[in-house]
Amino acid sequence: MSIEHWWPKLKPSTRKWLIENNGDAVSPEVVEEITQVGGVITSDAWWVGRSGPSGFYFSDEAVDWIEAVANGEVLERP
Repeated sequence: MSIEHWWPKLKPSTRKWLIENNGDAVSPEVVEEITQVGGVITSDAWWVGRSGPSGFYFSDEAVDWIEAVANGEVLERP
């Protein structure tokens, strides 16, 4: 499921945190919530960036998408 489908299903507090911390590592708790609402983290999903010892990161395109959401722009998948 793509970000525009699972994003509205996140808790408002989670969406707010993702906007305020856009580009930062995503906590395991937030990753868990994303997967619970249907965001399957696979390497071929356009919004998935990298994962490593410091955590999960969204792709550059997803960071731009989240920034656009924060600015109230109408979005379509890149």
